[in-house]
Amino acid sequence: MFGIYLKRELSRRKKAALVIALGLALGIALVITVNSVSAGMQQAQDKVLKSLYGLGTDMTVTKARTAPTGSSSGRPKFDFDAKSDSSKTQSSDRVTTQGGQALKSSLVTEVAAQKGVSNAVGALSLNVTKVDGSFTQGKAKSSTSDSGQQGGPGGQNGGGTDAPQVQGGGASFDVNSYSVAGVDVTHQDLGPLATSKISTGRTFTAAQTNAKVAVLSKSYAKENKKTVGKTITISGKKYTVIGIATPDSSESTTDVYLPLKQAQTLGDAKNKVTTIYVEAADSKKIDTVKAAIQKNISGTTVTTSADLADTVSGSLSTASNLATSVGKWLSVAVLVAAFLVAALLTSSAVSRRVREFGTLKALGWPSRKVTRQVVGESIVNGLLGGALGIALGLGAAHTVTAISPKLTAELGSTGGGMGGGPGGGGPGQQAASAAKNTIDIALTAPVSMTTIALAAGLAITGGLIAGAMGGWRASRMRPADALRSVS
Repeated sequence: MFGIYLKRELSRRKKAALVIALGLALGIALVITVNSVSAGMQQAQDKVLKSLYGLGTDMTVTKARTAPTGSSSGRPKFDFDAKSDSSKTQSSDRVTTQGGQALKSSLVTEVAAQKGVSNAVGALSLNVTKVDGSFTQGKAKSSTSDSGQQGGPGGQNGGGTDAPQVQGGGASFDVNSYSVAGVDVTHQDLGPLATSKISTGRTFTAAQTNAKVAVLSKSYAKENKKTVGKTITISGKKYTVIGIATPDSSESTTDVYLPLKQAQTLGDAKNKVTTIYVEAADSKKIDTVKAAIQKNISGTTVTTSADLADTVSGSLSTASNLATSVGKWLSVAVLVAAFLVAALLTSSAVSRRVREFGTLKALGWPSRKVTRQVVGESIVNGLLGGALGIALGLGAAHTVTAISPKLTAELGSTGGGMGGGPGGGGPGQQAASAAKNTIDIALTAPVSMTTIALAAGLAITGGLIAGAMGGWRASRMRPADALRSVS
């Protein structure tokens, strides 16, 4: 009889321990998953911001664009010869500054001299709208009216003179728009090119301040079948491709990088920049530096990474908000429930072990020793649950990283950064591109050692809570309880 009782008791204990461990495991796995996904979203947002800011950039200085006046206003103007040979392909480029009103290059030095500024670099953002195609000449066809009075003076008096008629004329043109960034080749660690790595070829050298060379983004080079050594033509000028740049984020907002002076020549913006990238000497004093620049350099807009983060919308922002609010509160709720279930199950298990603990007390065990026994068992259950939870959490995080779901980030214009990206042919599309860029980001779920340590701490905490409640109940048992149970 005692053997059967012992087997049943051990079976009940195993089931109770398993339920406690599984409850804690689910809660801890959820915490790891939510934390890892939140970390992945934070990394994704950082990549989005770096696609507009240079690596290490703390803020940008720009100037809001004013309404166009004079001859520069209106629709883009392209010059074509409609009388040219129909077999001849014609091409025309229109280059415009983009992102903000042009600033004097001397302002870069002025910004760099502000207190708290470690470095400042100017860049010029351009948009190139390229139209190419050909006209189809109409064919002349002679015809005479029945009355002999066709169309011209010679047709009168029945002269029967034929008048030419043009039929079948037309035109076929393609419109393509892409972005160009003028880079200060002497300070490439700060600015638009700093967010990318050269995957093929090389980057600019300090001596190529006015050289006709270009670095292309990987996506642009692939789409246009350009490789290192080939040339691209912008407004009739040929540039040799010396490198292919792969962006840190999944999508680049710039297609072509040129030396700053070459970009200024193309955009008819000599000694002008559209964006000044600023690095603060102390990252904790960014707001102070921003205030100093705004105070000492009037008419400019200073945008920090925190300001720009507020303009990020789309599914990335929505998912991030859900993970931050709903996900974390859900994790807390599940953990509290897991702790409560563990405590109740432990207390219930102690109630079923009246004989054991009552007998131990009758043999001379003090209450504290009984309590330590129960707490120790609960901590073991907690550690088992923690191990299972960490395994489940790592598996969930690995699954998210393997699937890499795509999230979109829509970047509203704040006057800072490299406004506008590829796409768009007309003025309306260019304006929309300048106001908002959409970047696709692959979501990952990195798990840090801090998260693992947090999970282990929660497992021990859950075991302690359950053990404390069960130990308190066990310590209140008396030897007489064991005797009543036996009888």
